[in-house]
Order: sequence, then structure tokens, then C-alpha cells
Amino acid sequence: MKAIVTVRLKREVLDPQGDAVSRALARQGFSHVRSVRVGKVVELEIADGISAETAHAELAKMADALLANPVTEDYEIELL
Repeated sequence: MKAIVTVRLKREVLDPQGDAVSRALARQGFSHVRSVRVGKVVELEIADGISAETAHAELAKMADALLANPVTEDYEIELL
């Protein structure tokens, strides 16, 4: 089973990297972009034989412990 964990800054947290990308896009003529938020995607391959419910619970623990900073970031787990 494949899992994707998408990590994003919380809305109330400033995103200087997103601001830099937004300014760079404007300089290159992409003037219709209003704002940019930058995050990360983590792809994991999960061993066969584990239930989706168990996989989701373990992925949430991984995200809380290592993949995301729960103070400043939110995450979303997708099982494929």
C-alpha cells in the first residue's frame, strides 16, 4: 500500500518561502497568482498485510513525531 502525507503550514503561520515564490512568479510575468503557500509531500510504501485503519493510525503518529511540526503545520494522510 502506498501512503502520501501532505504537510502544509497552518493558515495563520507566515510563509516566507511562499512569498519568495510569489514574487519570483510575478517578476517572470505570472501576474495572476495572488498568493503561494509552500509545503511538502512525503510518499511512503507500507508493508502488505496491514489494515488501512492501522496504517492511518501509524502514519498519524509518524507525522506528529517526525514528518510535521504540529505547532506550525497541518498534515493530510492519503492511502492509495
